[in-house]
Amino acid sequence: MRFRRSLPFILAFILLSPGQQSSAHEGHDHDAAATPAASSALPRAEAASDTFELVAAARADEIVISIDRFQTNEPVQDATVTVETPQGSAEAEPIGDGTYHLPAAWVTTPGHYDLIATVVQGGAAEVLTFALEIPKASAGPTHPSEFDRIFPGGFYALFAVLAAFVLGGLLGLLAGRRRSAAAAILAAALVPLLASGAFAHEGHDHGPPQAAQPAGTGDTARILADGSVFVPKTTQRILAIRTIVSQPSVHRRTIELPGRIIPDPNASGFVQTAVGGRLSAPEGGFPRLGTRVKKGDVLAYVTPPLQAIDVSDMRQRQGELDQQISIVERRLARYQTLAPSGAVAQAQLEETRLELQGLRDRRSALDRATRAPEPLIAPVDGVIADGNPVAGQVAQTNQVIFQIIDPARLWVEALSYEALPETRSATARLGDNDLKLTFRGAGFADRNQSIPIHFAIDGEPSGVRIGQFVTVFAETADEQPGLALPRASIVRTTVGQDTVFEHVSAERFERRPVRIEPLDGQRVLILQGLAAGKRVVVQGAEMIDHIR
Repeated sequence: MRFRRSLPFILAFILLSPGQQSSAHEGHDHDAAATPAASSALPRAEAASDTFELVAAARADEIVISIDRFQTNEPVQDATVTVETPQGSAEAEPIGDGTYHLPAAWVTTPGHYDLIATVVQGGAAEVLTFALEIPKASAGPTHPSEFDRIFPGGFYALFAVLAAFVLGGLLGLLAGRRRSAAAAILAAALVPLLASGAFAHEGHDHGPPQAAQPAGTGDTARILADGSVFVPKTTQRILAIRTIVSQPSVHRRTIELPGRIIPDPNASGFVQTAVGGRLSAPEGGFPRLGTRVKKGDVLAYVTPPLQAIDVSDMRQRQGELDQQISIVERRLARYQTLAPSGAVAQAQLEETRLELQGLRDRRSALDRATRAPEPLIAPVDGVIADGNPVAGQVAQTNQVIFQIIDPARLWVEALSYEALPETRSATARLGDNDLKLTFRGAGFADRNQSIPIHFAIDGEPSGVRIGQFVTVFAETADEQPGLALPRASIVRTTVGQDTVFEHVSAERFERRPVRIEPLDGQRVLILQGLAAGKRVVVQGAEMIDHIR
C-alpha cells in the first residue's frame, strides 16, 4: 500500500528530473574544458604554368606572393607582377628572394575573390588565375549573465523548478497525504536545482572562458593527415628546396665496388737499406714529408755497425797490407837504381809499380770501409709520402726508410667478386668528390676470394691521399631503362626503404618509395616507384624528411 501511494511521487520525480546524459546541448561536451580550434594556414591560393608557379597568401591588409620556376623551384627575383584585384590593377612590390608584396585592404572583408596575375620575367610572360577565399573570423565564447550565475540552467531550469513544484503538489493532494505532498514538492524542486549545473544553452560553455582564435595563424611546415608534408614557400626559401622533372632514359648497368687509392707503380718507389746500420742525415738534414725530390738525390746515410771480431780482422788485414806495401816500395826503389844500367828490365820495373799501386788501393778501400756510410738514394722523381727517420736510429736490413710517389699519377685498386670484362668507363666517389677513372687491367689470381682491378685516375687529383677508401662505379655493357636522379634526392627511412619526395603542388610534398641502382658517383637510377614527368626534390630532401 505504501508503495502504491508513493508511486505518483516517484513518477513526478523521474519525469521532471533533467538527467545528466541529456543536459548538454548539441555540439558541447561538458566533461572536459573546451579547447581552442586548431590553427590553420593563412588564406592562400596557388597557380602554375609550364614556366612559373605562384602562391598568394593573405596576411592582415596585404597579399604576399611567392613566384618560383615550375621545374626547378628556384625563386624568380626580377619579375614584374601585375594583379587584377577588386579595386583595379595593382603592381606587386618585390622584396627579394622571389617574394612580392601587394597592398590589399579588401582582404580584411571575408568572401571569395577571383584574381588574375600577369608575371613577366626576361622574355617569358604568363597569365595566372587564382581565387582567394577569406573566411570569417572565429567568434569567441559568450560570457554568462547575472541571471545565468544565479540559475546556471537559465530559463529552462527556472521553468522546471516551478513545474515540478506545481505537479508535485497536485499529485500529493490526489494521494491525500499532506506530508507526502510536501515531500514530493520538496524533492521535485531540489532535483532540478541540484542538476542545474549540467544545463547549458546552445552556444555556451560554462568552463573557463577562451580567447577568440584568429584565422590563419598556423603558417608552419607540418605533416598533414594524409601523410603528405606541407611546406610554406617561406620555409622552402630557407631550406633551399630544389626540384627537377624526371625524364626516362637508357643507361648502362653499373656495378658498385670497394676500392682504395694506390700509387702508380711506374711513378713511385721505396728507399730501403741494403744492410743494417745507424742512420745519419745528409747535408741539409732529412727531407720532410711532402718535400719534392729528384731521382739520384741522397736522402740519408746508413753506417753499418762493426763487431769486435770484425775490427780485429780488419786491423790484421791492414797490418798485412802495410807490410806488403813496405816490401814492394823497397823493391821498386832498388829496381829504379838498377834500371838505367840495364841490370833490371824495364818491364819488371813497371810490374812492380803496378803491384804497389794495387796494394795501396786495397789499403785505402779497407780504410773507407771502416769510415764511409752507405748513401740512400731516391729511385724516382716525386714527393716524400711517408718516412720518419731520426739521426742515430738503427735501421734493420731491407727496412723502408722513405716512400716516394708522384701525386699527379695515382691509381685506384678495386676488388670484384666476379670476373669483369674491360669496362668502358668508371668513376670513384670519395666524399663529395668524383674521380674519373681509366681501366688499366684486372688480375687473374684471387686475393681473399676477390679479383683486383686497377684504374688510373684521369687528370691531377686534388685532396687525394694514398690508402684512402673509395667506392668505384664500374660501367658494364648491359643497358637498362630508368629515371636518373642525383643521389641527394634519395632519403632512407628508419626501416631502410629508399624514398624520394615528389613535389605534387606548390607547397605540398609526398613521399614515394622507390627501388634504385647505382649509376655513377653523383646519380642513381630509379627502376620502380616513380613515374616519368614528376617533379622530384633533388636538394633539401633530408630537411623535408625531418619535418614532423
